[in-house]
Amino acid sequence: MSDAREKDTNARRIAAQHPINGQRDIGRACLNRFERAGFTRGDVAILQPSEPFFELSGEDIRSRLFLTGDAEGVEMCLRPEFTIPAARDYLNRGIAGRRADLAFLGPVFRHRQGESGEFIQFSAESFGRKDREAADADMLAETLLALQDARGGGEFYVRIGDLALFEALISGLLLGPALRRRLAHGLGDGRIAGMIEVALSGQKKPEKRGLARYSGVLDALKGTDPKEARAFVKDLLSIAGITATGGRTAEDIASRFLDRADDHTQALGKEQAEIISRFLAITGDPDSMAAELRRLSGDAGIEMNRAVDAFEQRTGFLEARGLDVASIEARAGFARNLDYYSGFVFEISQSRGAEKPLAGGGRYDRLFDRLGAEVPAIGAAVWIARIAIEEGSK
Repeated sequence: MSDAREKDTNARRIAAQHPINGQRDIGRACLNRFERAGFTRGDVAILQPSEPFFELSGEDIRSRLFLTGDAEGVEMCLRPEFTIPAARDYLNRGIAGRRADLAFLGPVFRHRQGESGEFIQFSAESFGRKDREAADADMLAETLLALQDARGGGEFYVRIGDLALFEALISGLLLGPALRRRLAHGLGDGRIAGMIEVALSGQKKPEKRGLARYSGVLDALKGTDPKEARAFVKDLLSIAGITATGGRTAEDIASRFLDRADDHTQALGKEQAEIISRFLAITGDPDSMAAELRRLSGDAGIEMNRAVDAFEQRTGFLEARGLDVASIEARAGFARNLDYYSGFVFEISQSRGAEKPLAGGGRYDRLFDRLGAEVPAIGAAVWIARIAIEEGSK
């Protein structure tokens, strides 16, 4: 084993043996940086109702939660992150629309293969800022400063994207709402490449087994609001006496059924797939990416100017915050795998090609939409343990 690899292995072993010790100083450095930027220290309960995480983060999170139940039989979980509890608490306080900049530091709990299920996380959440592009730039800039404070300086690799650009593209392709949702989910979880490959090959996906018998129900769900469609399927399951199977709730089953219904009722065309493939291949610094997006928009006859204008405006705010924009990697196809992200997204790593980021975040106005409120929101999380491992491997 090489010296560098042995050093890294030893650091990871020490971090696994002492998952909390030695991480609080790093977390406090992040917290102090955001407090100097005007953020207020926040807190949320460790024990949380589990349903909002399934509803807002997606079904895949179930396998990562530490689940339990209260005396009334309500399913609860140990908080896996701060964003959703912070958003719900903000709305419960009756201040929706008012600006609130909050910083959190404490243990969160998720099943992680080969790692401790309890770890310290720092999280910053900014609610209610209507100057979205400036707020995006501030969040990225402050997160970078927090990492520099925690590490005592140093350079970092930054990757950014903007889901609003992809939304503008697929809206311009005049796709149905179900197919647009499926493509958006595919961008987040990596399945979009397979969808494009099938469309470019000209092959039709075989009809999923068992769906033919439900063709009448699937036709009835075409074009309906996703919330109403999911509620309808949940009601059918309830009438049938199905509440859970294989660890999944009726909500999970309904969501999976609707995903399969999307496959049954809509398909991506070859020309549309070619345009999406070209979009996903666009990468470079933010300015060159914006120029390529405008060329694609003109060539494909798709109106994307408003989304690209906002992207360029954000780049200007990043420059105003002192960031070296030319060193930032912008990728049109970059997304983070959480259902509630709706715009700007970013990750910060020790270096290009690093296995896992040290910090990540993004705009999640969609989360508040699903909670029934219209609130602009941008946040970031710092994985304290990963910084401790990097420090230990030096």
